Amino acid sequence: MIYISTRNNKKEYNFEQIMRLGIPDDGGLFIPIQIPKLPKSYIDDLVNKSFEQIAFDIARLYIDTTIFTDDELKEIITNALNINLPLKVITNDLGIFELFHGPTGAFKDFGARFMAYSLNALQKKHDNKVTIVTATSGDTGAAVASAFHNIQHINVFILYPKDRVSAFQEKQIAGLGDNIHALEIDGTFDDCQDIVKKCFADKEFKTKLNLTSSNSVNFSRLIPQIIYYFEAYKRACMIGHSKISIIVPSGNFGNITGGVYALKMGLPIHNLVAATNANDVFPNYIHQGIYSPEKVSKKTISNAMDVANPSNIERLFSIYRSTWNNIAKDIHSNSIEDNITKLCIENFYKKYNYLPDPHTAVGISNYYLENMTHSDVFFIVFATAHPYKFKEVIQSISPDIQVSGNNYTQQYESVNIKKTTFKPDLIEIKKFITKLS
Repeated sequence: MIYISTRNNKKEYNFEQIMRLGIPDDGGLFIPIQIPKLPKSYIDDLVNKSFEQIAFDIARLYIDTTIFTDDELKEIITNALNINLPLKVITNDLGIFELFHGPTGAFKDFGARFMAYSLNALQKKHDNKVTIVTATSGDTGAAVASAFHNIQHINVFILYPKDRVSAFQEKQIAGLGDNIHALEIDGTFDDCQDIVKKCFADKEFKTKLNLTSSNSVNFSRLIPQIIYYFEAYKRACMIGHSKISIIVPSGNFGNITGGVYALKMGLPIHNLVAATNANDVFPNYIHQGIYSPEKVSKKTISNAMDVANPSNIERLFSIYRSTWNNIAKDIHSNSIEDNITKLCIENFYKKYNYLPDPHTAVGISNYYLENMTHSDVFFIVFATAHPYKFKEVIQSISPDIQVSGNNYTQQYESVNIKKTTFKPDLIEIKKFITKLS
């Protein structure tokens, strides 16, 4: 597979290069030069394929054998994607696909672990130092910290906004130490993301530190997210459904971009639904045809989606050649305010004895809106985070709700926070990263 930048189709890259570079020098995003198409016969036979087989078949299309042999790729998949993926059937037309059974309780574990195991395999061959600089609104930082913790010759710097991640998320980001460095930024997620982009725009800094990023701007993170759309669709087919839409809580739009790739590869999803919170730049675009990103994100209880200018929109515009009507045909989108999110958490728990976290509740709220006009569709809501990560929010809504953890979440309760606080000061942050790399 050849990769190019969204801003330059002349220069070509392979998978190892795009994973190591993270972002092209021109400031765009890496994309495959063409989206591979699976034959209809493959889609029709999905129900007879294991998750591991589907994962290998799709990953193989994006990663050449010159990078990883079949055996090496299978080993990466076995180790990185060994995460339970239950589809909980709620009603005749609603299922919840739980993506939060990895070590940090969020869907981000899939992408972070796949990248970590892939990069680690390459490090064993080349043994060169790598510096990862990434921005997070919550769950990405936790997943990256867990996936890359104590991997030799890799230093990780995670920038997150002060007072805009949950207490538990901060423990996950800043509680491991060692090669994981937590930078609390006195600003918004968009400030963090802007600093990361400027680090990559400095070619001397990028080259000197062998810089890469590990959030969803790195295409390697999207490959497992493409994979689990096929698994979700397969699970729905196995219980008798054929007209299937998938609702995706969306912030930086990496997860929904994985769905678009799956769709373009031939997966016959009826509609994708990008469920957003009060940060409604994309729903406004879908409804009005005008893309007007905000300068400052709005603070919500679904904090991982508090993004005013989603990075992966550039990939979506590239795939669709910025044609609004084609995007709006494939992707629906609705914005949900906090008061509705809170009502959804409480009422859904009372009615179905199922506790969604705030992000999943935004997705479920989109289901109610979509179901009014598409009652013949089976909707799958991606549950993107374990509710325990947001127990303070949930118990503030209803103190009677008992929020249980699991073996993974318990290990973070006793950690000590290790962080360094900065103003959004690019020069000081670059000095800090250079000193510790």
